[in-house]
Amino acid sequence: MLKDLPANVVKDIAIAVVKETEETGEIVWRVYLLNLKKEKICQVLISSKGYGDYEGRKVTTTVLRHALGDVMPLSFVKVEAIIDKLFGLSNEYWISFSLGGVMYDKKYVFLPESIIEKNLVQIPLIGKMGVIIK
Repeated sequence: MLKDLPANVVKDIAIAVVKETEETGEIVWRVYLLNLKKEKICQVLISSKGYGDYEGRKVTTTVLRHALGDVMPLSFVKVEAIIDKLFGLSNEYWISFSLGGVMYDKKYVFLPESIIEKNLVQIPLIGKMGVIIK
């Protein structure tokens, strides 16, 4: 029965959209996975997509899949670059990983217009400004 399955609650894993400046002075945005645990997470898979209204019509971006392998404790891994034109959409990141022989998964969604200057905070481990979901 469904009630007999373990909850497998994901803790200490975060997704951050980070604002970075290239050597050319160009502003770019990158998505990172942060492992805030004191344990390695294994077999990390992430699927990403955007969806919502764009210029008065419903749109869905292509689903991208990322196999990140193992992510060491208290570390971060770049997932993908993201263009700021997508910030008006919901941007979803579905993460699956193994920890202690148990599979975990969690969906992180940046809501439309949530990735804006006033929401930027210092991102742990990375040390740059961005928006984070834990």
